[in-house]
Amino acid sequence: MSDIDGRLNLATAWEAIADVVGDQPAHSAAGVRTSWSAFDDRAARLAGALDAHGVGPNSKVALFLFNGCEYPEAQYATFKVRGVPANVNYRYTGDELAYILGNADAEAIFFDHTLTDRVEAVRERCPGLKVLIRVGGESASVPEWAIDYEVAVTTDPMPRIDRSGSDLWFLYTGGTTGMPKAVMWDHVNLLGSMEATFRPFKESVPSTAGEAAAVARRVADAGREIRQLCAAPLMHGTSGIPGLATLSHGGMLSTMENRSFDADELWWTVERDQITMITMVGDAFGRPMVESLDRAANEGRTLDLSSLRLLLSSGVMFSAPVKEALLDHHPCTIVDSLGSSEGTGMASQVTSGRDRAPGHRETTARFTLGEHTRVFADGDREVEAGSGEAGQIALGWPLPVGYFKDPEKTQSAFPVVAGRRWSIPGDWATVEADGAITLLGRGSVCINTGGEKVFPEEVEEALKELPAVTDCNVVGVADSRWGEAVVAVVELKEHGVADEASLRNQLRDRLAGYKVPKRIVFVDCLQRSPNGKSDYRWAKEYANSLCAEN
Repeated sequence: MSDIDGRLNLATAWEAIADVVGDQPAHSAAGVRTSWSAFDDRAARLAGALDAHGVGPNSKVALFLFNGCEYPEAQYATFKVRGVPANVNYRYTGDELAYILGNADAEAIFFDHTLTDRVEAVRERCPGLKVLIRVGGESASVPEWAIDYEVAVTTDPMPRIDRSGSDLWFLYTGGTTGMPKAVMWDHVNLLGSMEATFRPFKESVPSTAGEAAAVARRVADAGREIRQLCAAPLMHGTSGIPGLATLSHGGMLSTMENRSFDADELWWTVERDQITMITMVGDAFGRPMVESLDRAANEGRTLDLSSLRLLLSSGVMFSAPVKEALLDHHPCTIVDSLGSSEGTGMASQVTSGRDRAPGHRETTARFTLGEHTRVFADGDREVEAGSGEAGQIALGWPLPVGYFKDPEKTQSAFPVVAGRRWSIPGDWATVEADGAITLLGRGSVCINTGGEKVFPEEVEEALKELPAVTDCNVVGVADSRWGEAVVAVVELKEHGVADEASLRNQLRDRLAGYKVPKRIVFVDCLQRSPNGKSDYRWAKEYANSLCAEN
């Protein structure tokens, strides 16, 4: 089929890919592989089920799912009917779940069987739902208001149709404040975000179905297809956006069975599925990955990691010591990508295990700007390299359409500067003399203490370099003298020994005095979201509770 506006749609591209690499694996869930032919057929049958219930062009389809083969299949089926997939955090319950389904105008939902009670509790508050499809569990336990997933994939396949490159994909982002917002990406800009993934193959991003099929065929013939292990949840952009790119190459998505992160299972999966790329979230995943490799080495176990070429991280800090420890075990390439739901590939730090000079020390916060990225100061001035002035990072392309149902926030986050539309999600940086940037952090969590701005990430980086610290969050707590006091919530290493005074003293050599935390409080285990991102709300509540007691 063709695209009605001459712009490529992902479903059209994937159908063409399935036609030419049908016997290649499209996904592997806990070691069970599905070929591209079967992937396309199952998605077409799910599309038939959606179509039979009146779900079609511009219909929003909620994906309330864990990682597994069903996530990409349901997403592909939604693309096939020209619907809009909308990710839903599997931690949401009650009002949060009802809000997302209502805000998205969801007409269909795919949900895991372990989440049935949550859907049952809110479905009557969501009258727009036309069909609810349950994944997993015993078929006899499927409620009368839902359809069993495996029954849905026995529906007659929906015929292929013409589509549009302007069709949408929703990426709900919780952010640090306010209710979740749906970032609207069209297929043209999603494909544009894949430029860097095609470059290593000396290929351009395809603009037609024929080009997509030809690229996939050449990559497969060369034995260079991408095999992506989605360590981070597919419901988040960290794995979700690269996952779209992997499929657009004719590659394979791999997911693990354990629903909480298990580093041992990750390395077994790399070996079993011959994984070439892992999508992960900084230190939250990197530290247990190093610990797992250390255990294997100490026990004399050898893992075959020869297929692994790339670790791709985004979303949170990926500290230099953790990167170095991973590279000591396996000399792959680490790409630390700076981006957000509102824009990908703003900047990156690339570390090659094979090209490391002896004794070389990696950095944490230094990034190279992307081709379409600038840093703007107040007054829409571009920050001058080497000036020391801080500005906000802005991406000029590719760009989302905006936020669903929120024109005011769309205008704020995607302003026109110097006659061009930009994505400016709120990340601050300085521009060094050589054009690289030093990332300061997200302005929405910036701490104003005594009139000075303190970015939590800078203090967190300094803390994580201390030998006793394994993880931390830095927040601002109301203070009668300073307005806000810098407070660190710290998790020590298993055998780490330190107290508040010793950590503060060590930080004085690394940070300006006003950046050194006024208080340091300790936790047994820092709380993070499923994708490894810092939960600043929780950290602030915890810090407030302890500081109030004293």
